[in-house]
Amino acid sequence: MAIVTRQEFLKLAGIGTAGVLVVSELGFDVARASEIKQQLRIAGATEAHSVCPYCAVGCSLIAYTRKEADGSIKLLQIEGDPDSPINEGRLCPKGATSMQLASSERRVDQPLYRAPGATAWQKMSWDDILDKIAQRFKDARDQTFVATDKKGNVVNRTEGIAFAGGAAFSSEEGYFATKVMRGLGLTYLEQQARV
Repeated sequence: MAIVTRQEFLKLAGIGTAGVLVVSELGFDVARASEIKQQLRIAGATEAHSVCPYCAVGCSLIAYTRKEADGSIKLLQIEGDPDSPINEGRLCPKGATSMQLASSERRVDQPLYRAPGATAWQKMSWDDILDKIAQRFKDARDQTFVATDKKGNVVNRTEGIAFAGGAAFSSEEGYFATKVMRGLGLTYLEQQARV
């Protein structure tokens, strides 16, 4: 611990007093500032506990919401839960942006499709886009399906499709996705957390 002499203490006190006087002269009313009580943006909000959607670590979040006059619920803030034994209130850069995930004006809320060679995205319905994905998946599988390898061994695989699982998958979701992809003949499976 640093030792402050009497002379150094008086210098620091004098500098602090001079600083307050200078700030007061510039129009900042120190007495008025001490009277103002800050109203928190989340005062009176409802707390909802959740889990970060970005990876399988399971960091806990607290979402603060308030019911508006028109009956809608407004999301005010999302932050780490300090009572969580996993993250103790801290969030990684992705988790810290959870508020933007929920309320960004740039958030895409329906499927968009850009045709080959096109420069603009067009909105599509979920039924249409899922049909298009299924057809493309089947076409790629049909074109690249390998029934036997060069030695004549039965392999029944497709080499034209790869699958990357999400890091937010639970163990069960990862197991299910792997089984479905292996059933379709995929051999190139990867996990997003390892990429």
